[in-house]
Amino acid sequence: MSTFAPIDKPFEGMRNSSKKRVAYFYDDEVGYFAYETGHPMKPHRIRLTQSLVLHYGLYKKMQIFRAQRASALEMTQFHTDDYINFLQTVTPENMDSLRDEQNKFNVGSDSPVFDGLFDFCGISAGGSMEGAARLNRGKCDIAINWAGGLHHAKKVEASGFCYVNDIVLAILELLRFHQRVLYIDIDVHHGDGVEEAFYTTDRVMTVSLHKYGEFFPGTGDVRDDGAAKGKNYSVNFPLKDGIDDSSYKYIFEKVIGKVMETYRPETIVLQCGADSLNGDKLGSFNLSSAGHANCVSFVKSFNVPTLVLGGGGYTLRNVARAWSYETGICVGQEMEQDIPDHEYYGYYGPDFKLAIRPSTAPNLNSREYLDRITTKILENLKQVTFAPSVQMSDIPRQSIGVTDEEEAELNDLDEDENKDVRSTQYRNDKMIAKDDGYVSDSEGEDDEQSCRPSKRRKMAAQ
Repeated sequence: MSTFAPIDKPFEGMRNSSKKRVAYFYDDEVGYFAYETGHPMKPHRIRLTQSLVLHYGLYKKMQIFRAQRASALEMTQFHTDDYINFLQTVTPENMDSLRDEQNKFNVGSDSPVFDGLFDFCGISAGGSMEGAARLNRGKCDIAINWAGGLHHAKKVEASGFCYVNDIVLAILELLRFHQRVLYIDIDVHHGDGVEEAFYTTDRVMTVSLHKYGEFFPGTGDVRDDGAAKGKNYSVNFPLKDGIDDSSYKYIFEKVIGKVMETYRPETIVLQCGADSLNGDKLGSFNLSSAGHANCVSFVKSFNVPTLVLGGGGYTLRNVARAWSYETGICVGQEMEQDIPDHEYYGYYGPDFKLAIRPSTAPNLNSREYLDRITTKILENLKQVTFAPSVQMSDIPRQSIGVTDEEEAELNDLDEDENKDVRSTQYRNDKMIAKDDGYVSDSEGEDDEQSCRPSKRRKMAAQ
C-alpha cells in the first residue's frame, strides 16, 4: 500500500495534473436560509466555504457563476408534479393546514418546513444543473457546486434533510449528451436517492462508500447491486466506524480504478459529503481532510469531465476547511496551512489551521473485512460492459422556452445521441466573478449561447 500524503504536503496527483478549466457556482443568498433552531443542517456552511475560497485567492483561477435557480418545471424532470407543487406552496405559516400533505411527502421532523424552502431547493438544484450544462457544452473541465449533493431526496418525498435531488437532475442533464455517467458518493451516509433513481439502468453507475448498519438510511448492502439492465451497475461499499485515511485510500483507489477500467464513463459526478470527516457531529469515520481530499485528487487524475458537489457535513468549520481545500485541488493551487484573516476567522480556533487531523479512534474495519468486500465488488465489476444496452426512455426530451434558432439547432442533432440543450433561463444566466469581487456576465466568451445584459451584484461573502 502506498504511503499516504498528509495535507501539509501537496498530493503527487495535484502537482502532476494538467491545468483544468473550473466553473464554480455560488449564490450569495444561500447562507441566509436556516432549517430550524437546533437543526444540524446549516446552509451557512456554504458561506463559510465561499469566504475561504475568496481569501485564499482561489477565485482567480476559476470562473464563479451565480446560476439561475431551478424552476418547478425543471424539478419535475425527476420529481412528481404534486410533490413539487407542495414544496412551492408550503410555508411555516400554512403548514398546519397541510398536515396530510406533510405526512404524504415526508416533510417535517428531519426535513422541516422553513422560510424560503423552495428557493433554497432552487439554488441547490440550479447550480448542479447549470454545472452539468456547462460540462455538456465543453465550457469547463470541472464544475463545482458545494450547495448541491443532496442525495437522499426521492421522487415523491423528502428524506434526510434533502428535498429536491439536485444530483439526479444534474445526471439527467448529463445523459442528454453522454452515454455513460459515473456517480461516486463519499458521504458517510448511503446515497440512496441517487441509487434508487438509476437502479435499473446501465447508463449510470452509482458507487457509494458509507457506514452501514444501524445508521441512516439503513440501505447500501454490498449485495444491493442493481436490477434488470442495471444489474452490477450499483456498487455499495458498507463500512464500519472509524475508517482511517490509509484504509479509505486503499479501497477507494482499488474500486474506482476498476470502475474506470470496466465502465469507462464519459463524465463523473462526485458527491463530497463532509460528514465522513473526523469530528463530524453526525458521522463516525476518522478521515482527515487529506484522506477525504485524496478522493477528489484521484478522480481528477483520470481527466474526465467532472461535476463536484457537496452533501452532508455538520461541523461547520470542518466542512468549510475541507471543501475549500478540495476547491484548491480542483484548480491546482497549494494552500497555506494558516487560515487567512477574514470575517469568519474565529470559527477556526484554537489552532486556526486548514488541516483536519484524524483522532485516535479505533478503526473497526479490518483488512480482512475490507478485502472481502472489495473482492465481491471486483467480481461484480467483471460483468460490467462500457457499452450501454439501450438509452433510457424517460429522459425529458422537451426543452423549455427555446427560441426558433435553438429549435433548429436541436433538429440538426442526431436523434440517436439523445442530445438536448438546457432551458434558456440557465444558458442565458452567465454570471462570472471578476477580480474586483463582483459578479457580472461572461464578457468575451466564445459561446454560441446568448447572454443576458450585464448585472453586477456584490458577493455577500466578500
